[in-house]
Parts: sequence; structure tokens; C-alpha cells
Amino acid sequence: MDQPIEFFSEDIDFELNNPEQVSEWIANVIEHHDQELGSLTYIFCSDNYLHQINVEYLDHDTLTDIITFNNADEEGIVEGDIFISVDRVRDNAQDHGTTFEDELHRVVIHGVLHLLGFKDKSVEEETLMRKEEDSSLSLRNF
Repeated sequence: MDQPIEFFSEDIDFELNNPEQVSEWIANVIEHHDQELGSLTYIFCSDNYLHQINVEYLDHDTLTDIITFNNADEEGIVEGDIFISVDRVRDNAQDHGTTFEDELHRVVIHGVLHLLGFKDKSVEEETLMRKEEDSSLSLRNF
């Protein structure tokens, strides 16, 4: 393994700004939660690509901004594949009146928080997830 965190794009032309700083920030968030970074792969893609994964693997026929697959074999190690729809992030940023970059970082860290054990199915879980996202975003130093 070359890097513990890798960024790819699939079916779209997208490059993450500041990948080194983003990687460092993600590693800090994981460490902040007393867990260890194994390996993370981010795949930035289109709505159509992510919708196909959602249908095929999760049996959900809906658009989504992120799908996270946990690949960890042991407790306390964060490993996974995180698929992010750049189309959804762009639309959500506009809907929420925020920048694309801030919304992208929220979604990037949302996947990590899932791997750290946070859920967002109930109202209480979703409230805690938002709080953790905000806390994690405040740890950015770029």
C-alpha cells in the first residue's frame, strides 16, 4: 500500500484540491476518536455511477451523495471504500447555501464518521452525526 488515503475519480473528471492537507485532516479526525487509520479509498463519481452502486449493492433505488463500505477486519482500525457523487455534493451545496468545498469536506468526513461507528438512521443519530461533522470540520487547518 502506497498511501493510507487515496483519491480516485470514476466516470468523471475530478481532482480533489489539497489532497495532502485533506488526508492529514482525515487522519487527525480518526486519531481524535482514538482509532487507527488503516486504509481509505475515496472514489469521486457521478450521480449515475453512485446510483448504480446503491441499487446493486444496497438495493436502494435513490440518489445519494455518499456510500461507505467498511473493510475493517478488526475493531479500532478504520478501513473502507467511500464513494462520493460530485453531482450530489454540488447540488447540496447550492441547496444549503454553502460552498462546494465545504460541502465536499462535510461529505468526506461523513464517510469517516460512519467508519468510526456513527450512524444517521434516527433523528437522534442524525443530530449526533451533524454535531460530529461540525466538530470535525472545525479541525481543518487549511
